[in-house]
Amino acid sequence: MRTQEPLFDAAETPTKSRESETGRPRILEPRRDQGEMRFEIPDATLADTHPARVIWNILGTLDLSRFSQGCTSVEGKAGRSLLSPRMMLTLWLYAISRAVGSAREIARLTTTDVAFSWIVGQLRISHHKLSQFRVGHGEELNTLMTEVLAVLMEKGLISLELVAQDGTRTRAAASAPSFRSYGSLLECREQAALHLKAVLAAADDPEYTHAQHAARAAAARDFQERVEAAIQTVTELQQLRGSSSKVVRASTTDAEARIMKMGDRGFRPAYNVQYATAGSEMGGPRTIVGLEVSNAGTDMGKLMPMIEQIEERCGHLPETMLADGGYAKYEDIATLRRKGVDALVSPSSRAKDIEQLKREGVDPEIIAWREQMETPEAKKKYRARAGLAELPNAHQKTHHGIRQVLVRGIGKVTCVILLNAIASNILQHANHWPM
Repeated sequence: MRTQEPLFDAAETPTKSRESETGRPRILEPRRDQGEMRFEIPDATLADTHPARVIWNILGTLDLSRFSQGCTSVEGKAGRSLLSPRMMLTLWLYAISRAVGSAREIARLTTTDVAFSWIVGQLRISHHKLSQFRVGHGEELNTLMTEVLAVLMEKGLISLELVAQDGTRTRAAASAPSFRSYGSLLECREQAALHLKAVLAAADDPEYTHAQHAARAAAARDFQERVEAAIQTVTELQQLRGSSSKVVRASTTDAEARIMKMGDRGFRPAYNVQYATAGSEMGGPRTIVGLEVSNAGTDMGKLMPMIEQIEERCGHLPETMLADGGYAKYEDIATLRRKGVDALVSPSSRAKDIEQLKREGVDPEIIAWREQMETPEAKKKYRARAGLAELPNAHQKTHHGIRQVLVRGIGKVTCVILLNAIASNILQHANHWPM
């Protein structure tokens, strides 16, 4: 009879046998059912050179009292305290530097991210408060932008020897189907009125709470207001265009947005964001010294308003202004040259030649400008335009995440762009900021 072979070789020993000889391995398993006490200093969780701390320290050197002028609760009296404007600004500026533009996402990060948690400390911030702060301080943000530039000018950190201007189309918070003609908007008006009436009639429905009823009514009124704004916009545009046969449309989402030609040659709802940037052709920091948000689909005529804004913010005019052919408006260029600004603007592709301009007897300043743009010196200096002007546009869309704005209306979009410019200027000069 054949005997059964053993399951293990003589040299091998079963696991149980090895455990009985050497003992069971001692393994540390995680325990999650026991409480523990932790002691830490929140201020020590962030390095001294961290961007969040840098922004906080720089804002501490600026006058932010204007952000609290509307506060009705004062010390010694009843009322809810105002959230720190310095903290709210730091949150938004740091979030923009991290390409975060959503108030909801910032509110979430304050509970999960070390840097955002350090900024708020022991406070808890709702996304409603963040949204209200972002769009509710337009004048204050504009003044802060000017104050930042004043500090940099006083310390000699920026120069207006060379300034370049360029624009970028930024997607609006609206979709193409939201653009409707006048007749379609009148139908929307009727629908909005019926919807609001139905919502108010259901105010006693026990299926919804009191807060839900209030939210539904507010949303219905908001849609009604947006429809009315779109109707007004269409009426104004029709009056401007006169007897033109082209159908005029406006958005029921954002009545101030316009359909524009984008960089990929497509057409989408957008805003025209203009930046004026100062810097050196040899490199170094780039400083945004002027900005503008409009719903005009062209850059023509944007040069003079930007020059006036730069003078107002910085105290004097730039020495040289660089711009591409989209800004070549003869009246603007002639005015700049008479003001002493060296306007190096590329002639439009459809511009007439110099000899023809002379025969037509145009402004001598225009002739001088065209002749200057043919010189090697002007061509060499003009090469710095792309490196200066297009950098803020690229940073806005890549590093700061503003490919599409999440707010509606020129005023609110301007607040977002102001925050972007302030964050960019502070971080560009953070290493040399006077403390």
